[in-house]
Amino acid sequence: MDAQPKAETKHEKIWTRDFILICLANFCIFLGFQMTLPTLPLFVKELGGSDQLIGVIVGIFTFSALILRPYAGHALESKGRQFVYMFGLLIFVLSVGSFALVSSIALLLILRIVQGIGWGFSTTATGTIATDLIPPSRRGEGMGYFGLAGNLALALGPSLGLALVDQMRFSQFFLICASAGLAALILSSKIKYKKVEQSKDKTVTLKFDIFEKTAIQPSLLLFFVTFTFGGIATFLPLHAAEQEIAGIEGYFLMYAVFLLISRTFAGKIYDRRGHLYVFLPGTILIFGAMLLLAWLPSTVILLVAASLYGLGFGMIQPALQAWAVEKAPANRKGMANATFFSFFDLGVGMGAIIFGQIAFLFNYAVIYVTAAGSVFISMLLYLYLVFIAVRGKKS
Repeated sequence: MDAQPKAETKHEKIWTRDFILICLANFCIFLGFQMTLPTLPLFVKELGGSDQLIGVIVGIFTFSALILRPYAGHALESKGRQFVYMFGLLIFVLSVGSFALVSSIALLLILRIVQGIGWGFSTTATGTIATDLIPPSRRGEGMGYFGLAGNLALALGPSLGLALVDQMRFSQFFLICASAGLAALILSSKIKYKKVEQSKDKTVTLKFDIFEKTAIQPSLLLFFVTFTFGGIATFLPLHAAEQEIAGIEGYFLMYAVFLLISRTFAGKIYDRRGHLYVFLPGTILIFGAMLLLAWLPSTVILLVAASLYGLGFGMIQPALQAWAVEKAPANRKGMANATFFSFFDLGVGMGAIIFGQIAFLFNYAVIYVTAAGSVFISMLLYLYLVFIAVRGKKS
């Protein structure tokens, strides 16, 4: 009885031509994005912007992507995968390339909003395209490979970006970042996309529906964790420079390496023991990393903090995503994922804006003390939710 399904699975290839192309395109667009992540605050400083403006410019990108995601999801079913993906990539390329011409904060702010629109459309489409291309019997395995492309870009992008801005003008640097997006656009043009059947019931597809209620709890926990991202991606290069700490490029590389390491065991722990054995250890690691960044006496401590953060977030994010999806009805799994990533974006954006104000009023170290407080709130909220669930079972 078991032999037949195994034989069929063996012939269902994951690494088809189109799947390789979408993985490569995903790597390129994420590389272009990750290269700008730690360097944009330095560019804002060069333009004469304050810490407050840095937070707003970083955060506004996230909010424009967040707002557009529901419409991108509808367009995937009404306009097709190729249109949404290539439209998003084109906007991303043009906006990042235009950074090279920016000479004012106001223009940069407008272009960041435009970039967020492109990012929202392209990233909403890419996961759906990958799902279309992977055999259903190997979807979990295939999505793991697909996600690895983004993780590799995360490992290389920030360090590469910081290294390049030390060697060239920002105008040249942003053209290189845009070229990575252009490579993604060229690769994506070679993919054979799945044709979608348009729904006859337009009232359903046009409904502004962006939340799945069963995913709210894990998504809210994620919000308080990703809130810390705004302090790291936006202000850590400035904090390290102020403290005269070398090795900021190594921080992002070390973070990505330990993120990948945690993915090798955290999922198995979650499957066997549940989120209790993953979430609390993960948040404790991130809490410790934030306190180390607030202290930051040396490069060694910087790299230790990166390792702790990578391990912690690598444990938490997959567990919370699985939790968000598993309780959703079968026809709401996609909406559960949308809810999850909406809270992810919201945490990053709110963190960047609020930390900008904190940096203006106090100093960079206070940012990471505040971030540690946000993680502590997520731990308390989690324990409360567990307590409520246990009491509900007893009653």
